[in-house]
Amino acid sequence: MTFLADTMQFVLGYIVPFLLVLTLLVFVHEMGHYLVGRWSGIRILAFAVGFGPELVGYTDRHGTRWKLCAIPLGGYVKFYGDEDAASIPDYARLETFSAEERDRTFLGAKLWKRAATVAAGPIANFILAIAIFAILFSIYGKSVADPIVAEVKAGSAAQEAGVLPGDLLVAIDGNSVTTFDDVRRYVSVRPETPITIEVKRKSEILELPMVPQRTVITDQFGNKMELGIIGIVTNQETGNFRLQTFGPLEAIGQGAVESWHIVTGTFNYLANLVTGRMKADQLGGPIRVAQASGQMATLGVAAVLQLAAVLSVSIGLLNLMPVPVLDGGHLMFYAVEAVRGKPVGPGAQDIAFRIGFAMVLMLMVFATWNDISMLIG
Repeated sequence: MTFLADTMQFVLGYIVPFLLVLTLLVFVHEMGHYLVGRWSGIRILAFAVGFGPELVGYTDRHGTRWKLCAIPLGGYVKFYGDEDAASIPDYARLETFSAEERDRTFLGAKLWKRAATVAAGPIANFILAIAIFAILFSIYGKSVADPIVAEVKAGSAAQEAGVLPGDLLVAIDGNSVTTFDDVRRYVSVRPETPITIEVKRKSEILELPMVPQRTVITDQFGNKMELGIIGIVTNQETGNFRLQTFGPLEAIGQGAVESWHIVTGTFNYLANLVTGRMKADQLGGPIRVAQASGQMATLGVAAVLQLAAVLSVSIGLLNLMPVPVLDGGHLMFYAVEAVRGKPVGPGAQDIAFRIGFAMVLMLMVFATWNDISMLIG
C-alpha cells in the first residue's frame, strides 16, 4: 500500500502538474503556427499535441486532423506539402502538384507568409507569458521595496566596496534601479563580473566598483543554484515593503517587462557559460521541469502559472535559436532566401536539418544527464 500511495503521490504531485503546464505551452505555441498559417491560406493537415500514436482525435471541416498523441513531450502542425512534422519540404512531391495545389502548400506560399507562420509560434509563447504575468499582477499585485541598504554582510563585495547601511542604490552600470528587486535581478546573473553601483549617501552620489561573489543558494525545496551576490540586505523598516497594484493596461506593461527580464537573464546566463563564470549543470531538462512543476503546485495555482510564464518565454527563445529543425533555423533559411532571391537548395537544407537534429538531441541528452545527476547527487 505504501508503494502504491507513494506512486500516486508522485503522479499527482509531479507528473500531472508537469503535463498540464507542458500541454498548455505546446498548445499555445502550435496554435500560433496554425492561426497565421490558416490566415495565410496554407492548408493544414494536422494539429497534434504530443508525438507518436494518436490516442484521440477528429477531423474538422477544413480537413485538419486534431489529435492528442501518446508521447506528451511536444507537438506539431503539419502543413500541406511538408514531408514530415518538422516542416521539411518534400520537393519531389511538390513537383507533382498543380498550380492551385501548390498555392495551398507551405512551400508555395510567399516568403513573408512562411516567415510569419513560423515566427508566430514563439511569438504566441511570449504573448502567453505576458498575459499570465498580467493576470497575476492584476489579481495579486507586486511586492516591492525601496533599494535602501539595511545591512551589509561582513566580508561581502559590498562591504569591501564601501557600501554602508542607509545607502540608497540609484543605478548599476548606468542603469537606474527603483526597487530592491531590480538590484537583485541585475546582480544575480553577473557572478565574478565587475560592476559599478551608484549610491546616494545623504546628498552625495558615490560610484562604488565591486565584483559579485559566486554563491551557491539553496531554495525552500532544497534546490541549489549559483548566483552573483554582493551581500546587502533590506528589511521592512528600511525598504518600506509594500504591495504595488496595477490596472489592466499597467498589468500588461508589467507583464511585458517581466518577460523581458527573463529574456535578458537568459542571454546573460548564456554569456556567463561562454566566459566560464557559470556552470552548464544548471541547464535542466524534462525531469527538472517536472520537479519544478510539482514543487510549485504545493504553493498554489499562482506559483504554477508563474512557472508556466517563465517556461513559455524560455520555449519561445529556444525555438528562435538559429538551429535547423527549430523555428529559428527556418527563419534563418528564409533570411538567406530573401537575400539570394531563391531558396536554399534541397541538399543543403537536408544536411542542415540533420545537423540541427543532432544538436537538439545532444542538448536534450545533456540536459537530461544534468537532471539525473541532480537527483542522485
